[in-house]
Amino acid sequence: MEVRGARENNLKGFDVKFPLGVFCAVTGVSGSGKTSLVSSILYPGLQKLLGHYGDKTGEHLAITGDFKNLSQVEFIDQNPIGKSSRSNPVTYIKAYDDIRSLFAANPLAKLRGYKAAHFSFNVDGGRCDVCKGEGTVTIEMQFMSDISMPCDNCHGKRFTEDVLEVKHRNKSISDILEMTIDEAMEFFSAGDSNSEKKVAQKLKPLQDVGLGYVHLGQSSNTLSGGEAQRIKLAFYLSKGEVEDRERILFIFDEPTTGLHFHDINKLLKSFNALIALGHSIIVIEHNMDVVKCADWVIDLGPEGGDAGGHLVFEGLPSDLAQESDSYTGKALKKLLSTAQ
Repeated sequence: MEVRGARENNLKGFDVKFPLGVFCAVTGVSGSGKTSLVSSILYPGLQKLLGHYGDKTGEHLAITGDFKNLSQVEFIDQNPIGKSSRSNPVTYIKAYDDIRSLFAANPLAKLRGYKAAHFSFNVDGGRCDVCKGEGTVTIEMQFMSDISMPCDNCHGKRFTEDVLEVKHRNKSISDILEMTIDEAMEFFSAGDSNSEKKVAQKLKPLQDVGLGYVHLGQSSNTLSGGEAQRIKLAFYLSKGEVEDRERILFIFDEPTTGLHFHDINKLLKSFNALIALGHSIIVIEHNMDVVKCADWVIDLGPEGGDAGGHLVFEGLPSDLAQESDSYTGKALKKLLSTAQ
């Protein structure tokens, strides 16, 4: 796939290739034109060419190539995973439906006539009537910021006492939501039923992207932008193999910001998993540990602002390391020489 005559903000009108089916990194110093190229031209331009709604596309001559093999293009940003504060990791990846079904199948739940909806904190029935399933209540302060306090009625457990009496292997629905991803993986993997194995299978992508420490029921408004981004990645990983017509181009904007080296390795494994499923990845990135693992690199610059906007290099990371006019190349060469 090629963007011809890319010219937006400080971009100088170059042609650039974006190989599909691989992991492509877009690099360069701050202000070199990375966001202009990817976010302002490629993303909205592809959206429109694929028949979807897109924002105004930046100035360019054409986008050509085999992009018609794509079903969609997804910009995986750091915005929250849901509009409601009740949104959380386990609802986003669609694992909570299976967990609620497990509780609804409990003998006590059947005796009382409870359905899966009774174990939802999004609808009336089993959730706490005071906090509406939030687990907290907000106290409005006239001259200060509002204060969030644990609900006095359910004591932060989100559900009525009757619903909390239903236990699955000695755990209430509130106990499950308080588990971390790692704890829940251990709990459901140890279960005998296929239903529990299915829950563990759906949770595994969250563990694979380095979110094992996050709680299943953790509110979306307490998650960092990077955590929200990785939850979105886990959602697509959970879908498994895809048909040719379902292939997606994923765009990430600096997904490694704030990540420990160990978590970066997990993220890279997740990228490789997406590629293996037939998808394509473009990452705007400064981290050289990520850039060196890319299949293809597009480097912009050589400087930022008016001195940027040129295509400095496109090709393999090993060849970029030999590019003397590239700051990215110099940094990459130093990293590679240290690793030897």
